[in-house]
Amino acid sequence: MDRIIRATTADGSVKMAVITARDTVERARQIHDLSPTACAALGRTLCGASLLGQAMKEEKASLTIRISGGGPIGSVVAVSDHDGNVRGYVENPHVDLPLRSDGKLNVGGAVGRDGMLTVSRDIGLREPYIGSVELVSGEIAEDLSSYLLESEQVPSACALGVLVDTDRTIRAAGGFLVQLMPGADETCIEKLEENILLMDQLTTVLDEDGADAVFAQVLKGFDWHSVGEYPVEYRCYCSRGRVESALSVIDESELAEMIAEGKDISVSCQFCDRVYAFSPDALRSVLEAKKKKQNSENAP
Repeated sequence: MDRIIRATTADGSVKMAVITARDTVERARQIHDLSPTACAALGRTLCGASLLGQAMKEEKASLTIRISGGGPIGSVVAVSDHDGNVRGYVENPHVDLPLRSDGKLNVGGAVGRDGMLTVSRDIGLREPYIGSVELVSGEIAEDLSSYLLESEQVPSACALGVLVDTDRTIRAAGGFLVQLMPGADETCIEKLEENILLMDQLTTVLDEDGADAVFAQVLKGFDWHSVGEYPVEYRCYCSRGRVESALSVIDESELAEMIAEGKDISVSCQFCDRVYAFSPDALRSVLEAKKKKQNSENAP
């Protein structure tokens, strides 16, 4: 079961969260038929969105990460609800690049570095809170750490990883986020930096030993305890009703042209690839509802 585990040090100076997300990323891979490189890019972004989204306190809140770096993969988008359940997509899911010289997937090359990482937080107000930073590396975790420091003034260390097996299925996926609270001293910071520098490769730890081992390595030498564990999954909220609402935004003349053609149209959800078919009669109902709503709004 995929999950987020949260912990804090005894003095409250450090907060840490670890996500294990193998099933979530595997589901994304299956839905979008992702190449290994595209899967690593989307998987890392899904994990980051889940960690940030699950930390939001407002019920029905949502968080969206969009990364546009100018690379061949195009934009990477991940959306999390306030429970940490996520969905996402990449523009070009079949893009794959040769491995880097160190044998790792070239996520930075696929994403690109000439662009922005944008985080949008919707907590039910009229407008969402939106923050953006220039990409640092395109490797996702570094870029997310940069966002948290620059846009939210929270010193953070983030690591995200996806391990793709030889048959292209996901062997391990997840990450961690460490955040310093006000009052954390230099000794605390130095100890954390040393622990992170010396820790084993994240996906290896997750694959062989699990989330507890990630805490043990990053918080080595600290007195810490777990404060909560939360299940997460790949979850899309699309429905026929939502698609109808999207169609109702289309101009009346365009809807009329679709109806006049006398053919069914298909609308595919970009997050889960579910296909919704609409007959001319169904489109006519959408158009009539749109006109009725406009007449009601314009009535004196």
